[in-house]
Amino acid sequence: MATRRWWLYLLPSLVLFAVVIVGPFLMNIAASFTKWSGVGTPRWAGLDNYARLLEDERFWASFQNNVALILAMAVVPTVLGLVLAAVLFDLRGRSSVVLRALYYLPQVLPVAVAGVVWRWMLHPEHGLKVDWLGNPDTALATVMAVMVWFQLGYPLVIFMAGLGRIDPALGEAASIDGAGWWRRFWNITLPQLRPEIFVVLATCTIAALKVFGPIFVLTRGGPSDATLVPSYFSYLNFFTKLDVGYGSAIATVLALVIVVVTALFLRAQERP
Repeated sequence: MATRRWWLYLLPSLVLFAVVIVGPFLMNIAASFTKWSGVGTPRWAGLDNYARLLEDERFWASFQNNVALILAMAVVPTVLGLVLAAVLFDLRGRSSVVLRALYYLPQVLPVAVAGVVWRWMLHPEHGLKVDWLGNPDTALATVMAVMVWFQLGYPLVIFMAGLGRIDPALGEAASIDGAGWWRRFWNITLPQLRPEIFVVLATCTIAALKVFGPIFVLTRGGPSDATLVPSYFSYLNFFTKLDVGYGSAIATVLALVIVVVTALFLRAQERP
């Protein structure tokens, strides 16, 4: 009886998950095998959308841009977050609290609001005189810089929490033995924060793979596809070109990539 009650408590969440996540995902997979404009009756297309996708240069270019955004949203914030968290953890007083709040502020702001502000500041008529977002050679690098700013607060908070569980005696003993700050950070802090590092890298990489809001607000994938990513490319085919089947195929491939990346992170985390 107790076991049945346990499942009853889970039932609302499972139903919600099935309706909001599983159902639409299965519908998306089914639509990816059709030729459909979003109205009328879908026409069966088999694997045509996937064959077209493999030959589409825009699709592969969007994934190349995604790799760059993984660097900006996962790798760089993780490295900077580690160093800043270690510095701020040793910094006491009101200044430490203020700096933590300032670093985390971008995470509190809605993506649309932050994106509009950055777009206004980077517009040559209102802010900087150089059109960084309008130049295909600088647009992606500019978006990457904005995403580093936006993402940095998340790993910082996670690592600050992780530092709080490390035994201070380890650092004190190393200091007595003559170890400097960097040596203590490399040999004590980093190994102790291994679980947090995996969590941050995994969640930030997934966020980078499915990033949409900042691209939509800042550049709409332009100029000349310089900032096009798979999620926005799927959106374009869904709602602009009304090619729902092809947009669904892009979304399905992106979802499979995210599942594989997640599985790889989980497997790597299990290793000693």
